Amino acid sequence: MTVGIDHAPQISTHPTRSALGHAAAALAAERIRQAIEWTSAARVMLAAAPSQAATLTSLAEEPGIDWSRVEFFHMDEYVGLPTEAPQAFATWLHRTFLNKVPQASFHPVAPGSDAEAAAQYYEQLMGSAPFDVVLLGLGVNGHLAFNDPPADLDDPRAAKVVALDETSRRQQVDEGHFAALSDVPTHAVTVTIPRLLNARDVIASVPGAPKRQAVQDTLTRPIGPDHPGTALRTHARVHLFLDTESDPR
Repeated sequence: MTVGIDHAPQISTHPTRSALGHAAAALAAERIRQAIEWTSAARVMLAAAPSQAATLTSLAEEPGIDWSRVEFFHMDEYVGLPTEAPQAFATWLHRTFLNKVPQASFHPVAPGSDAEAAAQYYEQLMGSAPFDVVLLGLGVNGHLAFNDPPADLDDPRAAKVVALDETSRRQQVDEGHFAALSDVPTHAVTVTIPRLLNARDVIASVPGAPKRQAVQDTLTRPIGPDHPGTALRTHARVHLFLDTESDPR
C-alpha cells in the first residue's frame, strides 16, 4: 500500500442508524447504476453484520437498478459452521438483502471441509478486476472483514484462512449472534485488505457507540497493522457514514 499518501475519508454523520442506511444506500445505488451504464455490469463486495442492515435494506428498495447485471461477492465466512446455520454470513445476507433482489448473482464463500481450498477458489473467482463498490463496516477492534490486528496491509493473497482474535469473537456474542464465546468459530475465510480496497468506491457504514473508538483510531492513528481501519486512508474514494453515536468528533 502507498502509505505516503494519506487520504481523508469523506465523512457524513446522521441522526439515526436508519438515516445512515438511507444515505449510504443512495450513494451505493448511484455508483451501481453508473457501473451498469458504463460497462453493462457491476461488481459489488458485501459485508454481513448488523451494522450493514439499514444500508442493505435501503439498497434493496432503490429504484432504477437492473439487478440482473449485478454480481455480488462477500468478504468473509466462518470455518466449521454449517451452511444453514443462522449465524453464517451468506445466510444472513440472503435473509437481510439478497432474497429481496433475486435477479442478482451471488458468489458465497463456502469453506466446507477444506477452508484453504475454498480460499484459493475464492481468490480465482474474484479475479483481479476492481470492484465497483465495496460495502463494508468496521469492527470494534478496527478490523476490516476478519483482518484482525495486527493485519497485513500488503497481503499478497486475495483471500485466506485466519484465526479470529478474542475481541472479534466477543463482538459476535455481544451482538447476539451466539450465546457464548465458546460457540463462536475460531477461524474464518476472509478477503484480505488489499483485495477489499481494489475498488472504485468504498462505502463504510459504521453506526453505534461500540464503534466510536474504532472510528477515532481509523481517522487519527498512523496507518499500520495495529489499526486495520487506517488502511481506508490509503484509498482516495472512501465514504464513511456515521451516526451520532459512532462519531467521535
